Amino acid sequence: MPYPTGPRAVPYGQPRRTTNGLAVGSLVSGIVCCLPPLGLILGLVALPQIKKRDQAGQGLAIAGIVLSALSCLLLVIGLATGGFTSAWSGFKKGMDEASRSKSAFSLKTGQCFSVDGELEEYTSDVTVVDCARPHEGEVTGGFKVTGFAEWPGEDAIDKIAEKRCEAVNATYAMDTWAVPGDVWLFYYLPSSQSWRVGDRTVTCTFATEKRPFSGSVRSDASTLDAHQQHFLKTVNPIETVMYREPDDDPDEDFAANKAWAMELLSTFDAAYAGLGKHSWPAGSTAAVTTLRKELGVSSKQWLKLATAADAAAYWEAYDEAWDSVPDSAAARTALGLTGTAPEGPSTSA
Repeated sequence: MPYPTGPRAVPYGQPRRTTNGLAVGSLVSGIVCCLPPLGLILGLVALPQIKKRDQAGQGLAIAGIVLSALSCLLLVIGLATGGFTSAWSGFKKGMDEASRSKSAFSLKTGQCFSVDGELEEYTSDVTVVDCARPHEGEVTGGFKVTGFAEWPGEDAIDKIAEKRCEAVNATYAMDTWAVPGDVWLFYYLPSSQSWRVGDRTVTCTFATEKRPFSGSVRSDASTLDAHQQHFLKTVNPIETVMYREPDDDPDEDFAANKAWAMELLSTFDAAYAGLGKHSWPAGSTAAVTTLRKELGVSSKQWLKLATAADAAAYWEAYDEAWDSVPDSAAARTALGLTGTAPEGPSTSA
């Protein structure tokens, strides 16, 4: 009688032979080495079940038992020799470094960071570090670019970023003398490629292209008392306007220089008035009062400069005006602020 060909028929109602689930779990646990004892226990429990239930999976259970036993042995050896501890420490260190390595656009206000390479090249990978350690930059804040339906070009965003980040940095570091002289405004802009995927973020920072600096430059409402804040808000505009002196001298652009001198005169007068409206702590009253008197004297000298009839008269009053600018170090020190000006174009008020 010929034998039938094709698939072997299974009588209706007779269940197919199943694979024991514990045997599968034992093998998986043994392979991944995550919980070696679990794989060993699952395999030992699976073997009698397989025999009793006539299930498949005996080979899987045995393999799981063997692999789990080897993993247990390696774990014991690692703990005894310290190798496991070293490996775990290395893993933790690697995870820590990975968590601190991030894009500059993911940095948060107040974080300090270090980079490899030139300043212009670290627009993607930076490493967050403790501000007490040497670092190249500190994040002062950021903002979203708005008002453009499509990519406006880097120059357009750069103009917005320079103005907005100047304001952000001024608010973040009110005690400007605490900012090292070679640390300047720097910001990260979205690129044309990132703009297409929705990136509109500008990240503002203080950063240096020279030697790294240590310590945070933050001095805002979260770190300064009311007296310190009032003093800095009053005198900082003088320093800001000083840096705006025109590049062309009075012989080349008399109108621009005269306008600048008038603007600086206004800041001296505003500072004089502002210092007189505040009640200062006893320990700083004398120093602030002296500074206020000197600002009054300086105002008279800058009035001569701002009202000069021509370039020759301007030059005649120029040196006396600059020499009259008072040194605010004593008042700053009395208020608990930085008493030494950073190296730069000006070390005055």
